[in-house]
Amino acid sequence: MDRETRVFAESHFRGLRGRLPSKVCPTPDRVDFIEKPDSFSYTDFFKSYLLPNVPCVFSSAFTEDWGSRKHWVTPSGKPDFDYLLQNYGDVVVPVANCGVQEYNSNPKEHMPLKDYISYWKEFIQRDYSSPRGCLYLKDWHLCRYSSAEGLFTLPVYFSSDWLNEYWDTLDVDDYRFIYMGPAGTWSPFHADIFRSFSWSVNICGRKKWFFFPPGQEEALRDCHGGLPYDVTAPEFLDSHLHPVLEVTQEAGEMVFVPSGWHHQVHNLEDTISINHNWVNGCNLANMWHFLQQELCAVQQEVSEWRDTMPDWHHHCQVIMKSCSGINFEEFYQFLKVIAERRLLLVKKIGPGELQCSEDFGLGLQHTIFDISRIAEVLASVVVNPDFQRVDTSRFLPQPEDLLQQLQEALATTEPL
Repeated sequence: MDRETRVFAESHFRGLRGRLPSKVCPTPDRVDFIEKPDSFSYTDFFKSYLLPNVPCVFSSAFTEDWGSRKHWVTPSGKPDFDYLLQNYGDVVVPVANCGVQEYNSNPKEHMPLKDYISYWKEFIQRDYSSPRGCLYLKDWHLCRYSSAEGLFTLPVYFSSDWLNEYWDTLDVDDYRFIYMGPAGTWSPFHADIFRSFSWSVNICGRKKWFFFPPGQEEALRDCHGGLPYDVTAPEFLDSHLHPVLEVTQEAGEMVFVPSGWHHQVHNLEDTISINHNWVNGCNLANMWHFLQQELCAVQQEVSEWRDTMPDWHHHCQVIMKSCSGINFEEFYQFLKVIAERRLLLVKKIGPGELQCSEDFGLGLQHTIFDISRIAEVLASVVVNPDFQRVDTSRFLPQPEDLLQQLQEALATTEPL
């Protein structure tokens, strides 16, 4: 990132004044297709798609050197079951049953990959049907349990990834997944966890995506306020009432899914994909807003016990952590880890002189941008009444002290 891009981004967020963009976004007529890697820079992506939060599709040229596209796929473009069995056959993987609705998702079981591939082969032989249902391998954390070196190269466009940076620092989790399944498998209507961005690459096969921009999903709610399980159901097919952006993703192509865009995805062929969820300075405020909404929903559900339950606010945070995977305390820890890593990257080496560690490949200007985004969101966090009820006595540094460090760093880097 250069200085002009940083100034452009900071001006964008100043214009929002701490608010999220317009609540209802219009549905675009089409999605942009990025053809050539050599003529498309990180700055191009940042300004045209990441910052305005709109989807795009990258051509297969961006992934042609990936090891997974060479080793996991037969010459005819199908999943190479023999290779997968030889290298991962005994690995236990999560498998969802697409034919069973459990709330607005699918129930999961775990089985060795070799058993899933045996099912998949039989499913194909039976003309894509099975008494066991339509099973989809989803959310396999291959990177967590084995080296993914050579399987893919993280595209520079998605390299500002705080979510996985945070979990890698803790060495306990990640948001990098493998999906694979036969034609007919699908993911129900949803928005990605924490209102993260995501990217998805088809190693082989084809997918059909149904996108709804932020706010458009409100028109799909039922009389109880619930969102649909399947937006391809007949009652949602009127494009005037429910405008949808449809995208067909071919083998090797890469889809960028913006923050807060609800979507549904169907495999049109036998398909393997690599998917990452990620958060950075561009959607950090979206994540914070989402977490406040999640806590509010929990508080409403247990409001009748507010006056009788000791530590009611603490219990709400515990429930939120169980339901959403994160609460206000962990959100602060997330901000702290990224903030401290960015502050370490920017080092004062003399009067008015700064250097940026080469450990962060996106450079000094991006580091300053990151610090500015954390500072703005943390300033909102520390004055939030529910956060002020969190026991922060053991937090090091204290949230107010960390905010001061960030603000001092920004004052020092302002001339740059």
